[in-house]
Amino acid sequence: MLVSVVVGLLNEEKFLPRLIEDFKNQTYPHDKMELIFIDGMSKDTSWQILENFKQSNHDFHDVILLKNPKIILSAGMNVGIKAASGECILKVDCHSHITDNFIENNVKVIEEGEYVCGGPRPNIIENEDNLSKTLLLVEENMFGSGIANYRKETSERHVNSVFQGMYRKEVFEKVGLLDEKVGRVEDNELHYRIRKNGYKIRYSNNILSYQYTRPTIKRMLKQKYSNGYWIGKVSHVYPKAFSIFHFVPLVFVLAIIFSLLMIPFTKLFIALLSSLYLIFTLMIMLMTIINNKFNITLLLMPILLFLIHVYYGLGTLVGLVKGFSWKKTYYSK
Repeated sequence: MLVSVVVGLLNEEKFLPRLIEDFKNQTYPHDKMELIFIDGMSKDTSWQILENFKQSNHDFHDVILLKNPKIILSAGMNVGIKAASGECILKVDCHSHITDNFIENNVKVIEEGEYVCGGPRPNIIENEDNLSKTLLLVEENMFGSGIANYRKETSERHVNSVFQGMYRKEVFEKVGLLDEKVGRVEDNELHYRIRKNGYKIRYSNNILSYQYTRPTIKRMLKQKYSNGYWIGKVSHVYPKAFSIFHFVPLVFVLAIIFSLLMIPFTKLFIALLSSLYLIFTLMIMLMTIINNKFNITLLLMPILLFLIHVYYGLGTLVGLVKGFSWKKTYYSK
């Protein structure tokens, strides 16, 4: 079975060499792997790295290099899907590390009769400094993130969404390409349409890949805000694309706003609410310290968890508000 691996990228000179090595290490026959890289007009050496790889390729079925003038990832993926000649299309994130049998195990599940599949996606870090380790623990904590099925499932089953999914090509022929207007939540929207059209999404523990955690607090908070923002916006158009758990940070932010408004009337309520949250986050921090080697940055966990909720929730709130006018624009185009 020929597999078309589609990789969208923008300024990824740091991660591309690692990912290329991952492809070279795949146990699946290389002559049955078509690698399609779509560059979103990178300004670094990404394109040069890809050209060097293509010129030196004497192993893979083909290495195809394409440009994405629209820059956004969903547009790049659509370029790659249209160019794919494989029976199956595999989406791979440039910020990920795939295990040696990743493609082979995807194909095994597809050959069992499935149309879409994926597996667990734990987080890893680029650097071994203490702050990076703490950010990883925050990201892995179910209270800090962990909404999607692929973050925490441990059994073979059908789920709502997967990271780095493999799709039979006919799935796109029936449900259409990725929606280029829905920002960061294109996977949620695509998988909603896939389920709506009667397909199931198979989760397998054997399909293992990793994603690199954002290396700084600033970049992590920016990511959370953006995720929340697009969830809020797109929920106006595709409300069933998201789980109720996606809106938990929004409820948290609304509770803070309500509490601030209640200050003139009852300080006891505010004190109780704040105390409960503080106790809960301190318990998480203590459990993390017990289960991991202590470092001073672990004491930042309560603050980081609070900030993640606030940024995610504020993003969702802003997205919901702006979504009313955005919805009109969405349907007018």
